[in-house]
Amino acid sequence: MPNEHETVGAYALGILDDAEATAFEAHLATCEWCAQQLDELAGMEPMLAALADLPGSGSTPAIGESLSAKPRPRLVEKLVDEVADRRAQKRRRSFYMVAAAGALIIGGPFVAVATSGGDSGGSGNRPLAASPAKEAFDGISDKISATDPTTKVTATVALQKKDWGTGVVTEIKNVKGPLKCALVAVGKNGERETLSSWSVPEWGYGLPDAETEKAKQPLYVQGGAAFDPNQIDHFEVVTFDGKRLVEVDA
Repeated sequence: MPNEHETVGAYALGILDDAEATAFEAHLATCEWCAQQLDELAGMEPMLAALADLPGSGSTPAIGESLSAKPRPRLVEKLVDEVADRRAQKRRRSFYMVAAAGALIIGGPFVAVATSGGDSGGSGNRPLAASPAKEAFDGISDKISATDPTTKVTATVALQKKDWGTGVVTEIKNVKGPLKCALVAVGKNGERETLSSWSVPEWGYGLPDAETEKAKQPLYVQGGAAFDPNQIDHFEVVTFDGKRLVEVDA
């Protein structure tokens, strides 16, 4: 690398003279790489300064002064290299954790909410693009449906057997908000498993007489169950306060 890049460690430790510091600052104004490295190394100089205040004791007199003394150029390079290497290792670990989490979501049971519209209840009547959840719903042939006689909420559950259990995409219609809801699978053994949860905005979903196209569109919710399909007795759409909106027999 050019010498200007190698100067970032010495600058962070405050060991450049005035002329060298001025020259590096002129380079720093146009170098994004050095600006990033300086930001990562900026905590080293205050740390050494703080150590200078430690009193000497026993066989290690004036340890603070010796630690805060200007290091030799080769020591500066080692310090910079060590800090940069540890930063790189931390970033790699973070990347691997994110990648592993992504693989888990794709390959196993998950809770994901997808709707046919955006997050706001605009008044426009433009056609809405199909969501990935709706596309998944349309691609599954095994569907069961029910409408609650009291709430009038309709739920259609599409089931798909997976190696890890059951993939589920649910279409919700005629539900008004604001509400917080969950889809629950109830096993034949009585166990209950929450597959997904979502919020219903004030304008609602799947309302045939709604004024906006957004509110007329159903809500599609995608999730998964650890149950095998033949282990499920029924599904329930419930509110967070325990009210059952609709029950769908499996």
